[in-house]
Amino acid sequence: MSSKKILLGAHMSIAGGVYNCFDHGEHFKCTTIQIFTKNASQWRAKPLTETEIDKFKERQKQTKISPVVAHDSYLINLGSNNKALLQKSKEAFLVEMQRCELLEIPCLVTHPGSHTGAGEEAGLKTIADSLSWLHHKLPEAKVMICLETTAGQGTNLGYRFEQIANIIELSDSPERLGVCLDTCHIFAAGYDIRTEKAYRKTMGEFDSVIGLKRLKVIHFNDSRKELGSRIDRHEHIGKGCIGVEPFGLFMNDRRLAKIPKILETPKGDDATGDDRNLTILRNLVKEKKT
Repeated sequence: MSSKKILLGAHMSIAGGVYNCFDHGEHFKCTTIQIFTKNASQWRAKPLTETEIDKFKERQKQTKISPVVAHDSYLINLGSNNKALLQKSKEAFLVEMQRCELLEIPCLVTHPGSHTGAGEEAGLKTIADSLSWLHHKLPEAKVMICLETTAGQGTNLGYRFEQIANIIELSDSPERLGVCLDTCHIFAAGYDIRTEKAYRKTMGEFDSVIGLKRLKVIHFNDSRKELGSRIDRHEHIGKGCIGVEPFGLFMNDRRLAKIPKILETPKGDDATGDDRNLTILRNLVKEKKT
């Protein structure tokens, strides 16, 4: 498999304008990137101007970085049992979807949600109902909501493949939902990927429970915490409890060749972390023999 054909990148800043993500991506030789389409620590978003949208599309065409994946704000909780917060979350997520539509971003990644004390069964139904509400609000939207696997910290849902599958099954538009697999999160949730045998078992389970056809994005993160810890702590590739070699299994899995692989590892003051981690990952690719 040629390293040039692999969709590999990192989460990039949009400081100064959403289109600036391409400058950062180009600097690190990314073929795909992930962004927030707005300030992730605020509920409100300043509307995108036509100039911003045009410049975004122009820079994407110039850099050939595609696809761009978006991640929603961490403030959003589509599984909340607080009615006011749930409504606020749905309305904020609706804006996120609309921004993706304007920028022609195909995938919007989200942590499914936290049940905040209502219990897992109730939380899963609330998330599914929220997704159905969103799809009813934007029936013609092309952006696919991608449910991210979680570590299961606190009352976070989506830490078992069965939970992700259940949300999709309960929603009224399952064909409009995809999945984002996070290596740190699944490892912290108890899915081992440290050996080829463990990797095949975990990916086989993912395929049988959810289906590889639903896998649209992969987040590459090592884990500061051990297997099954249920603690979400990202670490540089090879510096955590997963190690370097398992990422080579993902990088060389031909079934995953067309799926964007995105780093969410610590960047450091000057983003040298991205440079180091991307280099490690590229070096893991085994060139196809001719």
